[in-house]
Amino acid sequence: MTTPLDATPEAAPDAATGAAPPKTRDLFGHPIGLYVLFFTEMWERFCYYGMRALLALYVAHHISSVDIAPQVAGLSAVRGGIESVFGKLDDEQFADQIYGLYTAFTYLTPLFGGILADRLIGQRKSVVIGGVIMAIGEFMMMKESLFFPAMLTLVIGNGFFKSNISTQVGGLYPKGDERRDRAFNIFYVGINFGAWLSPFICGTLGQSRDAAGHQRWAWGFGSAGVGMIVGLCIYLWGQRYLAPDQIMSKQAEDAAKTAVPKKPLTKGEWARIIALVVLCALNISFWGVYEQQGNSLQFWADGKAELHILRWLGSEWEMPSTWFQSVNPMFIFTLTAVINPFWAYLARKGKDPSSVAKMAIGCLLLGVSFLIMIGGGRVVDGGHKASFGWLVGCSFLLTLGEIYLSPVGLSLVTKISPPRIVSMMMGMWFLSSFFGNYASGYLATFANRMTNSSFFLLLAVISLATGVLMIVLYRPLRRAIGDENAPAHA
Repeated sequence: MTTPLDATPEAAPDAATGAAPPKTRDLFGHPIGLYVLFFTEMWERFCYYGMRALLALYVAHHISSVDIAPQVAGLSAVRGGIESVFGKLDDEQFADQIYGLYTAFTYLTPLFGGILADRLIGQRKSVVIGGVIMAIGEFMMMKESLFFPAMLTLVIGNGFFKSNISTQVGGLYPKGDERRDRAFNIFYVGINFGAWLSPFICGTLGQSRDAAGHQRWAWGFGSAGVGMIVGLCIYLWGQRYLAPDQIMSKQAEDAAKTAVPKKPLTKGEWARIIALVVLCALNISFWGVYEQQGNSLQFWADGKAELHILRWLGSEWEMPSTWFQSVNPMFIFTLTAVINPFWAYLARKGKDPSSVAKMAIGCLLLGVSFLIMIGGGRVVDGGHKASFGWLVGCSFLLTLGEIYLSPVGLSLVTKISPPRIVSMMMGMWFLSSFFGNYASGYLATFANRMTNSSFFLLLAVISLATGVLMIVLYRPLRRAIGDENAPAHA
């Protein structure tokens, strides 16, 4: 049993970086570097989810308006291009498409950011470059005319940042360390604490109104940029607690003249890579359904849910609809406090499910969460506003499914990827989110074309079918991965 603060023993080289983790003191059983990365990612996700909480509403209700649209550079061309493919769209459907495209490309660029980090600049420099660019993008969002250049800037910055912060978590642990999965769950709490906090600050500021009755959208985006700067400061301060990245390790080898010549990937390494690619492909439908929180469910909360949640106390206060974006991350860090000890207990008993099994469970839970929403959909189809409790119940199971899939997948990538391409493989993992996030925007356009209950049934079927397919493929995937706790060879 560890005390809150003890010394870390001599560590073996890690599979993610090929270098020994830093010999630092532990805090609550984990290296201090984990908490540096925790708070860095927390503020970066504050930035990202602050933008996401406002994005669909901003496009539908502000930049698409008759008064503002002529001022937005490139809006008519972008809208015309999308409508040439999908036909005439109303403002909400256009916002769904923009949301899907933006969130998709934020998960495409990490593939290229990972390749650059592995081969040229290293993970640490990539994170700093990405954070600076993202902060600039948020401040550009404060001006309507720069909307599309600002989104492009954010997408580029996220490419440098996203895959290269996650891989550094794995570098803190020696090979075979059973704490790694739980470390990624702790890291995931940081992600979601930032996501929980941002709607209360960015969303509230962005939906507030000035004396003339105009919404202060710029305040919301500007506060997201400030959050990114805070995260960068934490990261720069905590450099000494982080493991060397691939470029730093290679430079040290070159200086000592002990560099090991590169070898071609082995048959076992290729099998693991193929298994990861298959899992990434299956994840596309998971993210396509999961990301409905930012578009179709956000519009549902904005117009179809009863937001006078204190009416039973006699209050007429109406909750800002963007606060819905805080429900999922709130459940992340409350449920993780239960799931992490539960997984540790199963590990001690030798009954902890494999990563593939956990991911299949995650897809099934996501499907069940939208089966619950069918009840709320029937209320709305009957001409009434539905209780906000329907969204809360859906979010509870949706979040449980996320915990079983997303941090487990991040951990698996760092465990079984060949060390010299680990950031690229993390980018490959995020590539599934690229396709999934775009699919979320496309799927959301059906929300206004179907009954609410039918739409939620569609989402449930997609996710349940993916979970069943993972179960069918379980044995060949397990054979390809082998012992996932055995380190990949450099």
